[in-house]
Amino acid sequence: MKNSRISQGSRNFTTAFGRIDLETVAVEPSPKKTTESAAGKADPQPPIQPVSERFPALEKQEITLAFFAPEARVVNVAGNFNNWRPDATPLKNTGNGKWAVRLRLRSGRYEYRFVVDGRWSEDPQASQRVANLYGGFNSVFMVPLPARTSIL
Repeated sequence: MKNSRISQGSRNFTTAFGRIDLETVAVEPSPKKTTESAAGKADPQPPIQPVSERFPALEKQEITLAFFAPEARVVNVAGNFNNWRPDATPLKNTGNGKWAVRLRLRSGRYEYRFVVDGRWSEDPQASQRVANLYGGFNSVFMVPLPARTSIL
């Protein structure tokens, strides 16, 4: 019985605005629908996201990425913070083979790779890495929530 109602009682009130009739009803809940995938199996619940991904900080924070490549002529970084564009974020040669770039990012988890003279390379100094679709690995860094976030 779709949207069936069962009357449980009624009350009448008279107010300065007129007569009010209240009826208390119980509505039977409709069965919950489950989504099914193409294979006919129920889809699992979405994964729990970290708080920093669900509610990113309003303020951006400055982080520095550095890479050591003494023979390199050009070093860029590509990642999910710049839509994986290999020429979008160049690093500066700071001398002695060290390259660096400052980024302003909101809190969250970021994957990236360096592009050294046109060749993609993971960061050997990264503390985390994840497999990518191309048989290699993406380096990972986290930008933590700031200790104090000003909303105004």
